[in-house]
Amino acid sequence: MKKKVKILVVDDEAVIRESLRDWLSDVGHQVLTAEDGFQALKMIEKEKPGIAIVDLVMPGMDGIELLKRAREISPSIEVIIVTAYGSIPTAITAMKEGAYDYIEKPFCPEKAELLIERLVEHQGLLEENISLHQRLEERYRFENIIAKSPKMQQVIEVIKVVAKSNATVLITGESGTGKELVARAIHSQSYRKDKPFIAVSCAALPESLLESELFGHEKGAFTGAHAQRRGKFEIANRGTLFLDEIGEMSANIQVHLLRVLEEKEFTRVGGNELIKVDVRVISATNKDMKKAVASGQFREDLYYRLNVVTIELPPLRERKEDVPLLAQHFLKKFAVENQKEIAGFSPEASDFLLKYDWPGNVRQLENAIERAVILAKNSYIDAADMPQENLQLVQSAPVGKSLDEVEREHILNIISETGGNYSQAARILGISRITLYNKMRNFGLSVKKINNG
Repeated sequence: MKKKVKILVVDDEAVIRESLRDWLSDVGHQVLTAEDGFQALKMIEKEKPGIAIVDLVMPGMDGIELLKRAREISPSIEVIIVTAYGSIPTAITAMKEGAYDYIEKPFCPEKAELLIERLVEHQGLLEENISLHQRLEERYRFENIIAKSPKMQQVIEVIKVVAKSNATVLITGESGTGKELVARAIHSQSYRKDKPFIAVSCAALPESLLESELFGHEKGAFTGAHAQRRGKFEIANRGTLFLDEIGEMSANIQVHLLRVLEEKEFTRVGGNELIKVDVRVISATNKDMKKAVASGQFREDLYYRLNVVTIELPPLRERKEDVPLLAQHFLKKFAVENQKEIAGFSPEASDFLLKYDWPGNVRQLENAIERAVILAKNSYIDAADMPQENLQLVQSAPVGKSLDEVEREHILNIISETGGNYSQAARILGISRITLYNKMRNFGLSVKKINNG
């Protein structure tokens, strides 16, 4: 059974308004009508229709302005533009401003029905997509780690076990894989969870400042030390100290760190008092530590002290099952931050998310989704919103061709590129295979004609 929706028809011509109302009502949709943009905005605010069919040229407020203002009131509304001025520039302007599609006057009811069917189908897929991801995220979420892949499920199982111990942990993996997130998950599952979790980047500070940062200093210990200062080890007492980029630590500080791990005591810079601490150390690196040890860049005894348990995080390209879950999680996060209503990803955007290798891993994916949410003009993320160099943006069609001709050629090109695979072509076009067949019939295309070019 086809889903029925609430549709608003906006046109200053009564005959078009009424004919669209009667026809859409006959096929089961709930239809509202408005004779101008101002009346339409009031109805959108009150009735919250899912779809608006809007005439491009109207007195007082044209269709593009109505489109912009409607989105401010109801960001999830989808707008179909109706135009008797079938120029490519006008259509592209409407599409760039967020219109879902267009219909040219005069139009036949069957063509409009196919377009609305496609839109309703698309909205249904988005809603289903959101519901599915919400259920999956609940199932595959652990201490802010979202993972469905077997490799990450193994990581989570290790976290659960090692968190209950007091062992030092070394987390390895490429930049952006979420090493600090794993460290925080270990801390939050441990008996130290109510005590401090302190993170320090060993690469962010020069040796002299890092030593003071970790161990503190006494007043007058060096120029600028105007007062006694506690270091991170003291602050993290009875809690967890996370040392990120441990492979960048200098040989001198490696000696001090080894002493703390072995003796559980240290002295502040410029001081003599032994300070006892109970701190769990979790470290992380994107380096090959065995090579660093072999080359003499890292102390072997410290290395073995740090990696009583090693957790290796796989790069995102090796856990593609997690990409849709992570993308949906970031979409929800940034949609809330930017006060936007975005339901999900278009089929083209979803395809891009899975095909791209994400060399910057989860951090790069997060940045990409944040950018896409900010740029998105529709109630879903489209491929054009994604920051990927090879994505093809909407190009101007040759002057003199109607919109139907452009769409017809586009369908021909996609089917040709897929070698006549209609299922694949439909996925690329973002429509069902049945809708594709209907479009082919409307454009006078047959399988034989397409295969013969």
